[in-house]
Order: sequence, then C-alpha cells, then structure tokens
Amino acid sequence: MGPDKKSKKLKRLVNVQRHLEKIAEFDLVETARQRAEISAGLDRTIEALGSMDPVHRLFAQSYAERFARLSSDDRRMADVQRVQENKVLRQRTKAERLEDKMYEARDAEDREAEDQALQDLIDLTLATPASSKLHKG
Repeated sequence: MGPDKKSKKLKRLVNVQRHLEKIAEFDLVETARQRAEISAGLDRTIEALGSMDPVHRLFAQSYAERFARLSSDDRRMADVQRVQENKVLRQRTKAERLEDKMYEARDAEDREAEDQALQDLIDLTLATPASSKLHKG
C-alpha cells in the first residue's frame, strides 16, 4: 500500500474539523436552551414579585433572591454563549481553510497525473519501432 495522497489526508482532517464544528454547534444550542430556561424563570419570578396575591407577598424576599441568582446565571450563560459562538466560528473557519487546501492539493495531484500520463504517452510514442517505419515511407 503506497503513501496516501495529500488530498486524502486533508479530506480526513476536514471531516474531523467538521465534526468538531458540529460539537461546538451542539454546545451552543444547549447553552441557548439553558438561557431560555433561565429567562422563563426570570419571567415567572417577576410575575410573582408583581403579584398582589397575599401568598406571594410572604415570599417576596425569596423571590428577590431567586431573581438575583437567575440574573447572575443569565449573565454567566451569556458570556459562555459568546465564547461558544466564537468557538463555532473558529472551527468553521479552520474547516473551510482545510477544505480549500484539500481542493488545491487535489488539483495539483490531478495536474501531476495528467502531466505524467502525457509524459508516458510521449515516451511510448518515441520508443516504439513502428514510429520509425512511418517516417521512412
């Protein structure tokens, strides 16, 4: 088995990089889902704080503490989401660059194969005795 062509090696790297990109996208989706849950919790807490129901009035301090925790969690998750968005962009950029290099390597290999085939044809044409008989005629 001969050495792998550069384009095949790059293709494997592109596949790995695309997989890393998908993992980063899944992480980002999960973070967005968590932020939506936190946002819903914030909405429910604000609604409870603004309620005139006497039961909610008894827990106003607890609601205020919960609101503070959820607000802190939301800020933290927003930071995580920004980091993950940047990671997705980096992974995508790496994959696109590798893909471009793979196409360039494939084109170079194709040109090299065509050049070799042409050289073989020229060598074959010049090496055959039949070609000398055609010129004597």
